[in-house]
Amino acid sequence: MLQAAARSVGAEITSPWFYLQLGIILVGGGVGLAGGAAIRSRLDMTSLGMGWPAPLRLFLRILVDSAWTAIFALVISLTRVGMLQSTWPSRSYLLAVSAKLALAWLVIRLVTSILRNEFIVRLISLSAWCVAALSIIGQLDSTLEALDAVSIEVGGLRLSPLLVLKLGVLLAFALWLANIASNFLEGRINQSRDLTPSIQVLLIKLMRLGLMVFAIAVVMSAVGINLSALAIFSGAVGVGIGFGLQKIFANFISGVILLADKSVKPGDLVTIGDSSGRISAMNTRYISVAAGDGREFLIPNEDLITQKVVNWTYTDKNTLVKVIFGTNYDADPRLVCKLAVTIAAESPRATKSKVPSCLLTEFTEAGMKFSLTFWIPDPDGMDNVKSDVMLALWDAFKREGIRVPYPVREIRIRGGALPVETVVEVQN
Repeated sequence: MLQAAARSVGAEITSPWFYLQLGIILVGGGVGLAGGAAIRSRLDMTSLGMGWPAPLRLFLRILVDSAWTAIFALVISLTRVGMLQSTWPSRSYLLAVSAKLALAWLVIRLVTSILRNEFIVRLISLSAWCVAALSIIGQLDSTLEALDAVSIEVGGLRLSPLLVLKLGVLLAFALWLANIASNFLEGRINQSRDLTPSIQVLLIKLMRLGLMVFAIAVVMSAVGINLSALAIFSGAVGVGIGFGLQKIFANFISGVILLADKSVKPGDLVTIGDSSGRISAMNTRYISVAAGDGREFLIPNEDLITQKVVNWTYTDKNTLVKVIFGTNYDADPRLVCKLAVTIAAESPRATKSKVPSCLLTEFTEAGMKFSLTFWIPDPDGMDNVKSDVMLALWDAFKREGIRVPYPVREIRIRGGALPVETVVEVQN
């Protein structure tokens, strides 16, 4: 095949018609670039596509950007028609190939305009154009046979470059379709009001995993790979999961358990170790806990299974707020309790159906200790509520003349006075 291609190229290069066609192609390229630039300068894409859906605006933009390719293909095709009328077809063969390659590239760019990923668009466009180019010059079948001629046997499975290319292309296409289907089903699941948030997340994850496994199985069967031939790799995969992927697999299973038993769910206010916040997302490997100050803690799912977790909203969002404070012994403890209960009841966040309570808990060296408890309907902003109540207590104590104890130390000197050393600093 290579020798035949070399002879054909050598015959073309030695012919004067080759250089004529090459000059026409260069002129056609210049005309195409000039025409494309003129079209882009005269069209205002912002006003032209105003009100159009996003896919149509993207299609229009790619069509305008590829206008030079269409002009080039048109010029070369018209020149090819004129040369067919005056000379042999073989003397304009290069023009025909150039026009077909330009049209193939134009069609491929328009078809791939539905994709959003720029890297995927370039990869698919170049791959499809190479296949089209081989088909246009009549070398596609020979290339496929050459790629399939080299192969190796692995556990009863015949691997060749052609098989690997087919597998890669079909697998990418199948996973893309699976992603589109999973996004559509995810939207429908999230719109359902009959499912709890944890069940929604569990169904979405199982659905994505199932679609990916199904897509891989279908592609492998389509390219002729017998799944039973891969049994030789099962032992290695098991060892890899047992050693290298142990933590990842443990976090995945822990995530499924958490979603199934509903111990935590998106929106819950939790405390895990030193981290507190509201669960914003539950992923395959970790959960995201938003602290409320811009930070997000990414906590592995395994930690929620093995460590102590405080879920403030597990069964009831009502939260008990406890305020510990003290007074000196000159204060009337009954009056202190009455003031504290009144202040807690007047708090805007306090639950009106549950009466606050204030207890004298301890007599200490410095004074009396009290414990004020009251309920709020939601744990959000609990520290702010506690701060407001303590500030109100401080104002009430000031009005009533109640003092808050603080440590006082008296130093008594027996047997004389303390020596005092005087230091005199001389400044120049």
